[in-house]
Amino acid sequence: MSKGACYHCGQPVPDDVDLTVRVSESPRAMCCIGCQAVAQAIVDNGLDDYYRNRDALPESKREALPEVLDNLRLFDHADFQKSFVRALGENEREASLILEGITCAACIWLNEQHISHLPGVAGVDINYTTRRARVRWDESKIKLSDILAAISAIGYRAYPYDPARTEELARKERRDALWRVWVAGFGMMQVMMYAIPVYMAEGDMTADIESLMRWASLLLTLPVVFYSAAPFFRNAWRDLKFRRVGMDVPVALGVGSAFAASIWATFVADGEVYFDSVTMFVFFLLGGRFLEMNARQRAVGVTETLAKLLPAFAERLVAYPQDRTPGKVVVADLQAGDVVLVRPGGTIPSDGRVLEGTSSVNESLLTGESLPVSKRVGDAVTGGAINVESPLVVRVEQVGEGTRLSAIVRLMERAAMEKPRIVEMADRIASRFVAALLLVAAAVALAWWFIDPARALWITVSVLVVTCPCALSLATPIALTVASGVLAREGLLVTRGHAIETLARSTHVVFDKTGTLTSGRMRLLEVLPLGAVGAEDGLRLAGALEGASEHPIAQVFRSEAVQLAAWPHGTEVVTSIPGSGISGVLGGVEYRIGRPDFVAELVGAALPDSARGFAARGDTVIALGAASGWIALFALGDEIRAEAPALVADLLASGRQVVLLSGDAPEAAARVAALLGIQDVHGGVSPQGKHDFVSRLQEAGAVVAMVGDGVNDAPVLAQAQVSVAMGGGAQLARTQADLILLSENLDHLRRGIALSGKALRIIRQNLVWSFAYNFIALPLAMFGFITPWMAGIGMSGSSLLVVLNSLRLQRPL
Repeated sequence: MSKGACYHCGQPVPDDVDLTVRVSESPRAMCCIGCQAVAQAIVDNGLDDYYRNRDALPESKREALPEVLDNLRLFDHADFQKSFVRALGENEREASLILEGITCAACIWLNEQHISHLPGVAGVDINYTTRRARVRWDESKIKLSDILAAISAIGYRAYPYDPARTEELARKERRDALWRVWVAGFGMMQVMMYAIPVYMAEGDMTADIESLMRWASLLLTLPVVFYSAAPFFRNAWRDLKFRRVGMDVPVALGVGSAFAASIWATFVADGEVYFDSVTMFVFFLLGGRFLEMNARQRAVGVTETLAKLLPAFAERLVAYPQDRTPGKVVVADLQAGDVVLVRPGGTIPSDGRVLEGTSSVNESLLTGESLPVSKRVGDAVTGGAINVESPLVVRVEQVGEGTRLSAIVRLMERAAMEKPRIVEMADRIASRFVAALLLVAAAVALAWWFIDPARALWITVSVLVVTCPCALSLATPIALTVASGVLAREGLLVTRGHAIETLARSTHVVFDKTGTLTSGRMRLLEVLPLGAVGAEDGLRLAGALEGASEHPIAQVFRSEAVQLAAWPHGTEVVTSIPGSGISGVLGGVEYRIGRPDFVAELVGAALPDSARGFAARGDTVIALGAASGWIALFALGDEIRAEAPALVADLLASGRQVVLLSGDAPEAAARVAALLGIQDVHGGVSPQGKHDFVSRLQEAGAVVAMVGDGVNDAPVLAQAQVSVAMGGGAQLARTQADLILLSENLDHLRRGIALSGKALRIIRQNLVWSFAYNFIALPLAMFGFITPWMAGIGMSGSSLLVVLNSLRLQRPL
């Protein structure tokens, strides 16, 4: 239920919301505090003309974007930019926009070229499938309003991105497309009613009746050409104006020339008319694009669903724990440290930690794990997850852009914006193909003018239409979009555009051990004291040194130390040496904890004979020592992930080389490798050693996929052609990765690798089909075997076939 529409955004105003802003001395209803804040900022800055000009536009104000440059200046205000602009540096900004008017790959090229040449614009990426644009610019050199004005100048419209606006534009696009298809279909049926009697008469129809049929067909074709086919002419004119040959140019030429010739033949009562072919061609072409548009919008649904996971309101406990009365607040107004109540069935509004309650949380849309995850006091919870069983009291830790959900959406958007090499190649080929097609069509028209002038026009129209390379432009991006959505539902997040293609082509898969093939939840097996310090004091000392480390091994010592009294001496200096250990000063004494050889450098002596057997065992052995001597050895055990054997077996069966590359002791690495059937194993490798090892594989021609976890994996993740980071790993490792396994379920990675291979096969099928179709259809059209309406079916059908073939990726593997 709602009580009218928001004056600012047009969305329904909920019954329990009573917010207004005085615009032009009249109170206007607002749907949320966000719209109220923006509207108030507009009024406070003296920009009331924005609303007056918006409401004066002939289109609906819900769809209006200020077209006048003065109104576009509104977008330069910081308050207005909060929801869709990010600051990347002192002056650098990045905006997330939605482009309206995109119809083909040529539109993407035109916008990218036009915007990127503006002074101060650092980069622009536009995704054909989602219509999303990411623009980066220097605020000191150019304003956002200037960029929007430049986009408007070439015939497109840009809107700040938000999920509600995107959904509204998608509905508008579907509605407009459906109306155009309906008008074209109705006109086609009516025109055919007049054309069929003429064909059946075979010249026996009297001239006055045939003339009447032609004039009736002309009147019925007018709305088809000037309404249904209008986007083709508008887009073609825009492309030609900017000296760019787009996909709509040959279509507009074909429709326009056939219609013009038919009008001439009708007026002079001599020659052939093609009204039936024109209407039929427009109907089939629009019908194909409508089906393709619906398939595309379904394919991008995962990202849009994630963006809308957070609720609009939260129940905040302002005076917790003294007062537990909840008060409703807009989620955007939550701050770190706030305490919120999440009822059963409610959505957790932000990242935080459980203060009270025990329940299960459904994180399936975030991680791909279908089973609810148990949560109790002290556990972290993620915004966007659904509380299943019992009430939870949660302290907010991250809000806005800092939440895990925001990071996931941002990484998915980055992947969608980046163009893999195979997409760029297809776009270049399609652009050149259209230019070559126009030359071929001109040659065909000239040849048939001398062979049979009566057939020259419709053969030329058929050539123009049947070979338009829409299918070629769709072949790759639609398949990658569908695959990215399916992988996201599986808990494998694609963060780079090239990731799927490169993962499918990988020849070597290199694994880290701890936290990757193993669970990372290590446990302390045994302590061997080596000096005057006992086992408990050794654990307390180790816990103090490891207190700030993110490594999974550090968590073992911290959890063990919690059960003991705190180490009495405060930590003065702690230095982490990735791949080796930690050096720290406590109570004026320097200590080291980590690999035995690293600790031995400080101790200045080898391990005593009594400890060598302990150090040589297959478990991970961590040493603790000081300049005064060895203190203790700790044996840690880590369990292999249950899904690891199946993953390794599948990789080996596919012909890939599997390598275990670990910084842990060679004995521990060898034990895990033996259990998993990995032959190529390297233990005790430093981060630089991992980087060099992958580099050597690449020099030998290998395409390396690196799967790792932890800060020390960041360099090698960046070096590999494609990298996968575990979702629970260190933040630095995740930012370097091309894919993130949010679920930490290796079975999802196994299915993801299989899906990437299937996606690459489908892309190749799409490309082969697109080229084959054009090479077969072109000569048939040139020799007069394809009529214009058949060309319309062929062109629409080829694009639709590519989309439907890509949608096969949504089937379970």
